[in-house]
Amino acid sequence: MNGDTHLSIGELARRTGLTVRTVRSYSDRGIVPPAGRSPAGYRHYGPEAVARLHLVRTLRALGVDLPTIREAVDRGTPPAEVAAAHADALAVQIRVLSTRRAVLMAAAKRGSTSEEMDLMHRRAMLSEDERRSLTGEFLAEVFDGAGAGVAGVMRSMTPQLPDDPAEEEVEAWIELAALSQDPGFRTVMRRAAEHHAEDRAGARSLVPRREPEAMIRDHAAPACAAGVDPASAQAGPVLDAVLAGYATFCGRPDDEALRERLLARLDTVNDPRRERYLRLLAVVNRWPAPDPLAPELDWFCAALRARTAS
Repeated sequence: MNGDTHLSIGELARRTGLTVRTVRSYSDRGIVPPAGRSPAGYRHYGPEAVARLHLVRTLRALGVDLPTIREAVDRGTPPAEVAAAHADALAVQIRVLSTRRAVLMAAAKRGSTSEEMDLMHRRAMLSEDERRSLTGEFLAEVFDGAGAGVAGVMRSMTPQLPDDPAEEEVEAWIELAALSQDPGFRTVMRRAAEHHAEDRAGARSLVPRREPEAMIRDHAAPACAAGVDPASAQAGPVLDAVLAGYATFCGRPDDEALRERLLARLDTVNDPRRERYLRLLAVVNRWPAPDPLAPELDWFCAALRARTAS
């Protein structure tokens, strides 16, 4: 018998670096069938069995299961196609494992109970349609009755978790989803939307509409940076500029009612949960982190309250 054309199971094992037991197991499964048997009944294999076993060994090292390998070798599927299919399957498993790890890390940070952990996991594993439904219902409640022109605002506040989210993006989505279901936060956001709609409704159509928060950022930021006391006379020009701009924005006179209206608006806008939502949204959507507005709003509200009190 020519050793180059007919190989015993022991020779096949030596050539491939596998154990005799492993080769026999693969042979029993039909992955590497024998070419025949010797007169004594021992299996013998052709030279193609060496190449097949090298392929099997490589695919097993990469984690491909034996039924998939058997199907691939039976059909003569090119190794590259087997690798591509397995890579796709691994990508799905990696996403699932990454999501689960993000849930566990978030739960550990918050000291979550088992019930909270279960809810976090279910939110993390929502499909794209389910995520869209959850946030869509939240935004629909917030902006219900807010008038025309809110579609763009709603889109800008809609999270779009990527198909291949990083762990921090999954963590951000979990927290954002929980925040959107918080009744207190919903009330704050709805009140902010109502203030916004009421202010814009009063403005004349030809008047440039610049949001008061943007005006405050421009005028109050230098004063904050310079450490100006909001109760001091130095705060006066900042107050005057913003109040004049807000009066124009609303189409109302600058009086006590206007100042109370502005304070009510800013109290809702300045809720820390709103800023947290926007920061989480930026993480999920892979946007640049928004600049915090709280320092300027805190300073301006303190200055306005000081003037009102005096």
